[in-house]
Amino acid sequence: MAHGWHYYRLVPMFVVMGTIFFLSHQPGDTFELPEVVNIDKILHMLVYGILAATALFALPGKMIRQNPCRIGMLVILFCFAYGLSDEWHQSFIPGRFPSAWDVAADTIGAVIVVSLWLKLSGVSCKRSLLHHS
Repeated sequence: MAHGWHYYRLVPMFVVMGTIFFLSHQPGDTFELPEVVNIDKILHMLVYGILAATALFALPGKMIRQNPCRIGMLVILFCFAYGLSDEWHQSFIPGRFPSAWDVAADTIGAVIVVSLWLKLSGVSCKRSLLHHS
C-alpha cells in the first residue's frame, strides 16, 4: 500500500455512516429516549463526534501531518455535509422532520472531537492559519 495507508481504515467511518443512515430511516415513533433535557442533541453531538474521530482515523498519517488544521476543517465540513444529507433523508421518513438544530449539534460534536484531537496533537491552528493566509 502506498504511504502505509490501508483501505480497512475506512471501515469504522462507513459503519458509523451506515448506522446513522439506518437510525434516520426509522419512523418517528420508533424511539423512546430517556427524559433528559436535550438528550437528542447530546446524542447527535456524540454520534457525529464519533464520525469525526473515524474520519480522522481513515485518513493517511502523512496527509494529516502535512496540514492537520486543514484536515481538521475538512473533517468538520464532511460531518456538517453528512448531517445536512441526513436531515434531508429524514424529510422522506414518516414522522421524521429535518432540523437545523440537529445539524448544529452534529457540527458541534465534530468540532469538539477535532479540537481535542488538535490539542492533544499539540497543533495550534491560529498560528498555522496565519502562516497560510
